[in-house]
Amino acid sequence: MENLEGMSLKTCVNLPTLSQISSKGFHNLRLLNLTEVSPTIVENCIQRGNLNNVKWLRLKNCMISKLSNNLFNCLQLQVLDLAQCQSLEELPSSIGQLNALQELDLSRCSNLKELPSSIGQLNALQELYLSECSNLKELPSSIGQFNALQKLCLLWCSNLKELPSSIGQLNALQELDLSGCSNLKELPSSIGQLNALQKLYLLWCSNLKELPSSIGQLNALQELYLSECSNLKELLSSIGQLNALQELGLSECSNLKELPSSIGQLNALQVIYLHWCSNLKELPSSIGQLNALQKLYLVECSNLKELPSSIDQLNALQELDLSLCFNLKELPSSIGQLNALQRLDLSRCSNLTELPSSIDQLNALQKLSLSECSELKELPSSIGQLNALQELALSWCSNLKELPSFIGQLNALQKLYLSGCSNLKKLPSSIGQLNALQELYLLKCSELKELPSSIGELNALQELSLSECSNLKELPSSIGQLNALQEFYLSGCSNLKELPSSIGQLNALQELDLSRCFNLRELPSSIG
Repeated sequence: MENLEGMSLKTCVNLPTLSQISSKGFHNLRLLNLTEVSPTIVENCIQRGNLNNVKWLRLKNCMISKLSNNLFNCLQLQVLDLAQCQSLEELPSSIGQLNALQELDLSRCSNLKELPSSIGQLNALQELYLSECSNLKELPSSIGQFNALQKLCLLWCSNLKELPSSIGQLNALQELDLSGCSNLKELPSSIGQLNALQKLYLLWCSNLKELPSSIGQLNALQELYLSECSNLKELLSSIGQLNALQELGLSECSNLKELPSSIGQLNALQVIYLHWCSNLKELPSSIGQLNALQKLYLVECSNLKELPSSIDQLNALQELDLSLCFNLKELPSSIGQLNALQRLDLSRCSNLTELPSSIDQLNALQKLSLSECSELKELPSSIGQLNALQELALSWCSNLKELPSFIGQLNALQKLYLSGCSNLKKLPSSIGQLNALQELYLLKCSELKELPSSIGELNALQELSLSECSNLKELPSSIGQLNALQEFYLSGCSNLKELPSSIGQLNALQELDLSRCFNLRELPSSIG
């Protein structure tokens, strides 16, 4: 096998030895996968094998407690995978001899307590993975010598308390992941020297109280995630200097009370995640200066009472999610100026009593969700001018008594959800004008007594649910004109006594549910 270039012995757990193989068989070997093999096999390969030309070596999940010094004669080695070697307690200082090494994976080496200072001699190293090294308490200062390092992953290193100041010397570093480092209390000010850093992840760093002001010097930073940093109380004004920042994640920062006004200087910012920031009471008016912002998520910001009127300046905003903002009582009239807005989610805003009439100016709006807005009593008639609207969700709006007749003007509407609107007594006859409507859900509309005959004009309707409309006594004969109807749900319509004979004309119907229609006495012969 002198021409052998690649060999995998992955999970050959019962193979006792390789003593029968001559070292000449490994002479041309470039790739060797020893995942989950016994320590004896690993020792055989490294001690006896001629691995001088191996470039890729995987020892993943091998129960080895130490590495043979012979391994570090593999001077061509570019990738060394030691992930999940849970018995490995240390690396020999000779690891610094692997001058060609580009990737080193030590993820889940849970007994690894430290790295040798010689690791800084790995001049070609581009990626270093230390995820879930739960006993690793510190990094050697020599880590600053990694001139080629582009990615450093320390995810869930729960005992790591600090970073060496030398980390600021990593001139090529593009991605730094410290997520889940729950004992990390601060970042060194030298972190501001990472001129190439594009991604900084600090999610679940529950002991991190603040960021150094030097963070504003990260001119190349595009993504900054601080989600679930529960002790983070504020962002420093220097964050406004991050001219390249595109994504900012602050979700579940439960102690964050406000955002600095300097946030308006983030000219490249496209997405802000503020989910579950339960202490956030307001947004700075400077937020209107974010000319590139496309998505703003404020889900369950339960103390947020209002939006600044400057929100109308967000000309690029496509998605605005305010769902579960229980204290939000109204939207500013200026919201109608969001010309690019495609999705507006206000579901479960239980104190929202009305929508501003200016909502009709949202010419790009495709999806509007108002589900479980229990105080919402009516929709403005101007809603009919939303020419791009494809989906309207009003489910469980228990105080909604009627829909405006102008709803029939929604020419692009494909989905209309009205389930659980327990006070809705009728639908406007204009509903028949919804030529694009494909789905209509009226589940548990307990006060609905009849459907308008114009419902038969819904030529595109494919799904109709009237389940548990307990006061519905009959269906209009025009229902037989629904040529595209495929699914028709009438389960639990306990007052429905008969079906119109025209139901037999529903040639596209694939599913008809009449379960629990206790008063239904017969089926029309046309159904057969």
